[in-house]
Amino acid sequence: MTPPAPPRHPQIAVSGAIFRDRQVLLVRRARAPALGLYSLPGGRVEYGETLHDALAREVAEETALTIAIDGLAGWRDVVPGSAHAGHYVILSFAARWIAGAPVLNDELDDAVWVAPETVGTFRTTEGLAAIVDSARRLIGT
Repeated sequence: MTPPAPPRHPQIAVSGAIFRDRQVLLVRRARAPALGLYSLPGGRVEYGETLHDALAREVAEETALTIAIDGLAGWRDVVPGSAHAGHYVILSFAARWIAGAPVLNDELDDAVWVAPETVGTFRTTEGLAAIVDSARRLIGT
C-alpha cells in the first residue's frame, strides 16, 4: 500500500524546552525524518487544540512528564527538502518540569537532562541550541 501524500500546506507543531534544576531535557528521535537526532519533545497541533494544550499533551504522550509552560521561546520553519517530506511551522516554548520521570513512547529512544550550554555537543535538529538558549533566558536560569 502506498503511503498518503503529505499535505500541500504547512502544519503547525509545538515543542518544549523543559528545564529542571538548571538542566534541559533532550530527546532522541527514533523515526525519520529526524532519526537519531536530539531534539525537544513535541509534535503536531490537533484541530481545535490550543498551542499550550497541544504541548502539554505531546510532552505527556512522548515522555510522561507534567510541565508548566512559561512562554514562546522561538519558532522554526521546516520546509520540504531532501530530509523532510512535509512543511512544518514549529513553535517552541520554554517550560518547567513539574512532575514525573521520562518514560519514552516509540517515537523516542533516549532522553537526557543536560546543561543548556552543552546542547551543541549533541547531534541535534537544526537551530536547537538557539531555541534552548532563548528558552533559558525566558525562564531566567
